[in-house]
Order: sequence, then structure tokens, then C-alpha cells
Amino acid sequence: MEKEAAPCCQEKEIHPERLERVRSLLPPDEELYDLAELFKIFGDSTRVKILYALLEGELCVCDLAGLMEVTQSAVSHQLRVLKNSKLVKFRREGKTIYYSLADGHVESILNQGMEHIEE
Repeated sequence: MEKEAAPCCQEKEIHPERLERVRSLLPPDEELYDLAELFKIFGDSTRVKILYALLEGELCVCDLAGLMEVTQSAVSHQLRVLKNSKLVKFRREGKTIYYSLADGHVESILNQGMEHIEE
């Protein structure tokens, strides 16, 4: 099955006023880079599954490992990535560390992404 190419302009014509308006509205390149890095985090289904589990409330590494049927080490690695990206936070209770979503933005990102793929 051959993929259809995206439609293109039949005549090459640049619209300088549109380009200047859009250019003035674009975020700085550094912010776009940071946003792209954030979306890379969501490119791993294991991390997305962890985030979805944490939508239901805080869980410890043992709980997450049992839920995901992987080692605690594997979960810890993914949690470190999520924590460094400011998507999850943790609290210590004795010897147990509980993880939760960092804020409501994470839930919004997940919900909007799910809405998009379900369209």
C-alpha cells in the first residue's frame, strides 16, 4: 500500500506578512526544545502506564512493579526519568517512598492525548 503524499501548493509563493506574524508568535527555540524533550518522555509506553497508574493515587515502587510485572529496578529507572522531567513527585514514609503525579498538568496531558487518539 503506497502512502499518499500531503497536498502541496501548486505555485511556490511566500507570504512575508504571514511568516513575520507567525515568527513573532513562536516561543523561543530553547522552550520548543524543552517541550520536545517533555513529549519524548511520553514516547515510552512503560512510563505512560506508570503515569496512568498514578492517576488513581500514590503508589510505591513495589506496588508499581507488581502492577507492571517488572522488576523494582526497572520501575525505579522509569520513575527517575519521570521525576527528572517534573512529572512525578515523591514522599517518604518510614522506609517506603510513595510516588504521585507532580500536578494537574500531567493528568491534563494524559487526558487530552487519550481524547485525541480516541477521535
